[in-house]
Amino acid sequence: MRILWLLALSILMARCSEKQTESSVHSETDTSTHLRYAQGFKVSHRGSVKMVEVGIPFPGARTGFKYLLVPRGEPVPGNIDGARVIYTPLRSIICTSTSHIPLLDYLGESNKLTGFPSTDYISSEKVRARIDSGFVQDMGVDKSMNLERLAMLRPDVVMGYTMTSDYGQFKKIEELGVPVVINAEFLEKHPLGRAEWIKFMALFFDKEREADSIFNVIEKNYLETKLLAKSAKNKPTVLSGIVYGDAWFMPGGKNYASQILKDAGCAYLWQENESNGFLELSFESVFEKAHEADLWIGVGSNANLAQLKALDHRYTRFKPFVQRQVYTSDAKHGAKGGSEFLELGYLRPDIILKDLVKIAHPDISLNHELYFHKRLE
Repeated sequence: MRILWLLALSILMARCSEKQTESSVHSETDTSTHLRYAQGFKVSHRGSVKMVEVGIPFPGARTGFKYLLVPRGEPVPGNIDGARVIYTPLRSIICTSTSHIPLLDYLGESNKLTGFPSTDYISSEKVRARIDSGFVQDMGVDKSMNLERLAMLRPDVVMGYTMTSDYGQFKKIEELGVPVVINAEFLEKHPLGRAEWIKFMALFFDKEREADSIFNVIEKNYLETKLLAKSAKNKPTVLSGIVYGDAWFMPGGKNYASQILKDAGCAYLWQENESNGFLELSFESVFEKAHEADLWIGVGSNANLAQLKALDHRYTRFKPFVQRQVYTSDAKHGAKGGSEFLELGYLRPDIILKDLVKIAHPDISLNHELYFHKRLE
C-alpha cells in the first residue's frame, strides 16, 4: 500500500469532483491496446489470448514479469514463455495500493474488490460502502498480511507493487495458488504515463475499450490545460518538500512532479537537476537557493502554517511562508482519513495540473476550483 508520505510528498504534486470520465505496442495479430505514454508494460495478442509484460517491476530491476491472460473456458496455449496464467475476466481481486482503487471505480469493477491491506486508507465512496457492508476484508499490511484470510477469499488475482526485489510475501501468496500481478505505475516518468495504467487494469476485465475512452478524456483535459498555461506571461518560481530527519527531501528535476510543475507554467527551482528520483539536501542549501521563491507547493500532511512552523521555525524565513503562498496537496480525505490525493492522483493528473495552473496563474481564466490543493492559513 503506497501510503509513504515521503514518496507522496511530491511524487504526485496535487482528484476529482470532476469525475469525468504512441509508442504503440507491437502485436502479433491485433493492435487493440495502444499506449502513448506508459513505458512500463506492453501487450501482445495471440488471438483471444493476451500476453502482458511488465518490463521493470521495481526500481533498478533487470528482469520483468509476464502474464498470460486466457479467456475463461479456452485452453492455455502450449508455449507460455514462463508467464503466469490468469483467466479473464477476473471475478475477484485483492489490491495493495490505494492508487489501484480508482482504476476499478472508473472501469465499473469496484464490486470485484474483496480485500485490501488496511481498508481505512481507502477514500472511494463506492468501495467504502462495500467495506461497511463487509464485502471487502482488511488483510493486514505487508509481512503481516493475513494469508489464512486470503486463502479463504481465494481471489483470482492479487495486484501488488514493490519497491525492491524482495518477492517474499508475494511468493507465499502464489504458493497458495493465487497469482500475483505487479503494477509498476509509480515508475512512469510522465504524468499521463501513470494515468495510462488504467489500460493495464482493463486488460484483466476485458474492458480495453472503456479504458481507452476514459484515458482519452484525461489526456484531452491535461493537454488543453497545459496549452492554456503556455499563455501565462510569468513563470512563478517554486519550492517543494520539507525536512525529514536531517535532510530536505524534494523531487529531482526529471521527476514526475517536476514535469507537472513545468506543464503548469512554473519555474521549479531544481528543474535543471537530472535526477528522476528525490533529492536529499541540507536546509542551508535549500534556503540559499529558494528563500525568495514565489510559491511553496508540497508540504506533506501539514494542515496549516502553525503546524509547519512547529516542525521547524526556520521555515518562517521563506518568502512564501511570510506571504502565505504555501500549498498542500492533502486537502481532501476519505471517511476514515485516507488521502484522496494519494488514491486518485495517479489516474487524474489533469486535475492536479488544473490545480497548479489555478495556483500559479490566477489571472488565467480557468473554470476550476482547487480540489487536491489548498493554501495553508
